[in-house]
Amino acid sequence: MSDAELVLRSTRVITPEGTRAASVHVAGGTITAVLPYDAPVPDGARLEDVGDHVVLPGLVDTHVHVNDPGRTEWEGFWTATRAAAAGGITTLVDMPLNSLPPTTTVDHLRVKQKVAADKAHIDVGFWGGALPDNVKDLRPLHEAGVFGFKAFLSPSGVDEFPHLDQEQLARSLAEIASFDGLLIVHAEDPHHLAAAPQHGGPKYAHFLASRPRDAEDTAIANLIAQAKRFDARVHILHLSSSDALPLIAGARAEGVRLTVETCPHYLTLTAEEVPDGASEFKCCPPIREAANQDLLWQALADGTIDCVVTDHSPSTPDLKTDDFATAWGGISGLQLSMSAVWTAARKRGHSLEDVVRWMSSATARLAGLDRKGAIEAGRDADFAVVAPDETFTVDPAALQHRNRVTAYAGRTLYGVVKSTWLRGERIVADGAFTEPKGRLLTRTP
Repeated sequence: MSDAELVLRSTRVITPEGTRAASVHVAGGTITAVLPYDAPVPDGARLEDVGDHVVLPGLVDTHVHVNDPGRTEWEGFWTATRAAAAGGITTLVDMPLNSLPPTTTVDHLRVKQKVAADKAHIDVGFWGGALPDNVKDLRPLHEAGVFGFKAFLSPSGVDEFPHLDQEQLARSLAEIASFDGLLIVHAEDPHHLAAAPQHGGPKYAHFLASRPRDAEDTAIANLIAQAKRFDARVHILHLSSSDALPLIAGARAEGVRLTVETCPHYLTLTAEEVPDGASEFKCCPPIREAANQDLLWQALADGTIDCVVTDHSPSTPDLKTDDFATAWGGISGLQLSMSAVWTAARKRGHSLEDVVRWMSSATARLAGLDRKGAIEAGRDADFAVVAPDETFTVDPAALQHRNRVTAYAGRTLYGVVKSTWLRGERIVADGAFTEPKGRLLTRTP
């Protein structure tokens, strides 16, 4: 008999073996057993029966810009982690830029951790940054517990986080490969971007032309060549160009240690529907055409793309001007990501199990979070309880993000998160939150 303190019961629990009726036993914040639905409840254990709502492992979002400290008016750990919890996300990994200071030294990491410690409603880890002048800091950051290193191959949009040229990329990658770390890369080639037409103004078509697919394709080809050279682990961030998919598949067939993510906005929004001047849809790389989106979905289905993450990158509303050239490029999606992806996935014949694989299991694996991403014994008791067939219409006023600018306003989405649980404690239910219970995570040696 399990020594459970909590039994969470549902007719639909998503486990690594599939969806089934089950009772999930929890003790000390850890899943101790996944038993048949009608298994006896141990003496002293609390039973929570959620009926036909689906219990899925808490989602893991490995691409979030929290912007705290330094640009906390853009987001912040308190609001970002509340929004994440409201959307069924129980773990996020914070990007190293848009905060001041950026996470590019151990001292800067300590600043970030101190700020986050008492504000995190969910578990939070940190990426380090790879800059032209901080190769010496990469190993110390790795030893301090960052999950890997973010690099840009084109300008990042903030002066304190410059991009790497090919020689600098090689130096950073050689150092990271020496301790078998992970480099995660914003892959757009600066030369192709510079050569693209730069009209400015409110027309989305002009903005799309300024960030052509060949900028992504060339940067990815160069990254693959460098990964081969150093036998390094590399991850392509926010893939939007379907033209790069054959390159990626070919590299993997050759044994290159390469993983790839895409984002909800590339899977659910299309260039054809973006109104002129609507810079809430601006991100880099950009939202592309419907035909491109279809190929991204195919790549998710066949495993060429591993996972789906938000790239949550908010700003204050005043930076979202109607000029696509000067507006801040970033889409806020933490609270809505699961529902947005599920709404599109179900139309294409995918299951909620697929969504869990893309947004929980694969992301946990990417970051090496071996206690996250699955409902099975030995994992953290992190859950989202979801009504997958219920719908809601996105009201920006109902979002927990600090700045409620959203590309999803007015859309009707499937998948209502009824409650979210962190290590066996319910942290949000029907819009009511507990005090922060999140922990700061570091990479497991």
